Amino acid sequence: MPGAAALIADLVDANHILFREGVLDGFGHVSARDPQRPGRFLLARSMAPALVSAADIMRFDFDGNTAGKDLRPPYLERFIHGEIYRARPDVNAIVHSHSLGVIPFGVASGTRLRAICHMSGFLGGATPVFEIRATAGPASDLLIRDRKLGAALARSLGPNAVVLMRGHGSTVVGASVRQAVFRAVYTEVNARLQSEALRLGAVTYLTEQEAELASATNDSQINRAWELWKALAGQAPRRAATKSLLPRRVPGPSGARGSRQD
Repeated sequence: MPGAAALIADLVDANHILFREGVLDGFGHVSARDPQRPGRFLLARSMAPALVSAADIMRFDFDGNTAGKDLRPPYLERFIHGEIYRARPDVNAIVHSHSLGVIPFGVASGTRLRAICHMSGFLGGATPVFEIRATAGPASDLLIRDRKLGAALARSLGPNAVVLMRGHGSTVVGASVRQAVFRAVYTEVNARLQSEALRLGAVTYLTEQEAELASATNDSQINRAWELWKALAGQAPRRAATKSLLPRRVPGPSGARGSRQD
């Protein structure tokens, strides 16, 4: 794991990259396990991801408490991060997002998000869906506001790389910030590709073995994508991008072009 300064730099870049690639907008967040302090993690103060700088990074314990006397407002859903780090020692970075292509797969019965191309092999055969009603009942705002809900989400995630959150978004984990960002981007890409393929007919998905081998290969190439995304995000870190890896328009039911997904 990189040192603290390098890790914070990656965390700042991750926020900017995920905004530019259409995974985050004014909401969502990225964290990293603190390499110097067991039982803590790094996460920006509550703010739009595209505006995060190194000075905005805060430290939290796994219970969601801020370290020291830092009184800046934190993200409401910081419990996502603390409880997953507590449950998954192998996880060193987490992305929580509300990316548009993914949300339908958390609410449509009978259609699971699955690896449809080699770039998203980490998704495997089926992505679990967290149903908050099982823990919070039928009258919540769908947010992970406390440790109990965070622990329930971590259980739904299990050993997987991604968990969908019904009517809310998704949470993606990785062994590093760069891997978590790669997975978050290609989770959204896979969701949009799968939606398009389902319009055409029966879909041939990756086998479990194909997915595993493709994921291992991609893990050795993550820096190639990271350096490109970092350079592109650095060209316009505080305004909407004009180009992105992700499709910027979603076809309507009749094939007509829909509104921009900025």
